[in-house]
Amino acid sequence: MVPHLVTALNGPLLELEKKILGATPAIERWFRMEWQEHTPPFYCSVDLRNAGFKLAPVDTNLFPGGFNNLSPEMLPLAVQAAMAAIEKYCPDARNLLLIPENHTGNTFYLQNIARLMQIFRQTGLNVRLGSLAPGVNKPKPIELPDGTTITLEPLERSANGRRLGLKNFDPCTVLLNNDLSIGIPSVLEGLHEQSVLPPLHAGWAMRRKSNHFAAYDEVVKKFAKMVEVDPWMLNPLFAKVSDIDFQESTGTDALADSVSSLLSKIRKKYKEYGIKEQPFVFVKANAGTYGMGIMTVKDASEIKDLNRKQRTGMLAAGKEGLEVSEVIVQEGVHSFERINQAVAEPVVYMIDRYVVGGFYRVHADRDVNENLNAPGAHFVPLAFAQQHALPDMHAKPGTAAPNRFYMYGVVARLALLAASVEMEKTDPNPEVY
Repeated sequence: MVPHLVTALNGPLLELEKKILGATPAIERWFRMEWQEHTPPFYCSVDLRNAGFKLAPVDTNLFPGGFNNLSPEMLPLAVQAAMAAIEKYCPDARNLLLIPENHTGNTFYLQNIARLMQIFRQTGLNVRLGSLAPGVNKPKPIELPDGTTITLEPLERSANGRRLGLKNFDPCTVLLNNDLSIGIPSVLEGLHEQSVLPPLHAGWAMRRKSNHFAAYDEVVKKFAKMVEVDPWMLNPLFAKVSDIDFQESTGTDALADSVSSLLSKIRKKYKEYGIKEQPFVFVKANAGTYGMGIMTVKDASEIKDLNRKQRTGMLAAGKEGLEVSEVIVQEGVHSFERINQAVAEPVVYMIDRYVVGGFYRVHADRDVNENLNAPGAHFVPLAFAQQHALPDMHAKPGTAAPNRFYMYGVVARLALLAASVEMEKTDPNPEVY
């Protein structure tokens, strides 16, 4: 089922769609060649925004937590991709240890864990859950809304301290679905002949959004040259600002200057393409997820006039209430897609280098220039199933859903490739590449 969409597709994006569809064989070959040089992240989700004149990723998550929102028809594809991913790291794998987030009160998140376990069990693996939460010192069964049960178990290091597992369970691979926002636990360090995926430096204790978008900038310039489009059509401009103390209002002048400079660049591009919309930027914590620590800003003066509520919101905006002292100022991309009059943005899910589905994040109470990853959002599965991921070459640009979904998949894979480059560049042990 394809959701009913209303999208303001105007000249530039139609032209982009035409060029991408025309270059499909070259694009797929280009990706194949790039994956010979780079290892894709184990799994990944990418938030996209479609402004009608621009289609760009705004967030790339290396610990995706919404597999339960994918269409059931996509499961066979996810299982196939998971097999390919596991074979790279442990071809004879039997056991997989999955480590979830500590917040076990979120039933939607736990349904995501149940779905991941289902996917990996169908690849032929024994899957068990190990918890980093301090209170889990014996098996803890949790009943889910559908009547099924998952069991969290305490982690154990082996007698020689070199391997991580559970009681009577020695896994070949440790899969993290915990983004390590509050640091890297010692129990995960110094493992011997066990793959930890994603790698520890992919966690938010070390990862920075500015590094990711710098890598994306590199990737998209190469891609745009190949398909002969302006890279800006696929790329949000950004800047990094450090040494900010929102409580004391120090560093906010530098932040206001950065906002002003970025808005000026966006206005220039809007003028070039005859775009009448009002430019805006998102100010986001440079580390972290869950849509926390995000402000929409249309004028630099708004930074200087932050009220106490806004400062407090940014101050402890990170997950686990971590203080924010470094931000990324990112070009805001309007989201002109709607489902039943509510603003929607596509989120694309990948395992290894394969698109395995996605959904629209829909928020009835948010505007086209606001963050949709907030309480009150709901999800509508994307119809990537069967032939929908394949473009319809004979359709008129802007009219065929498969073509739009193919474009989503292309841009999401550009972000996936950027994440791979980012992981290589930020790896504290680069000799493994």
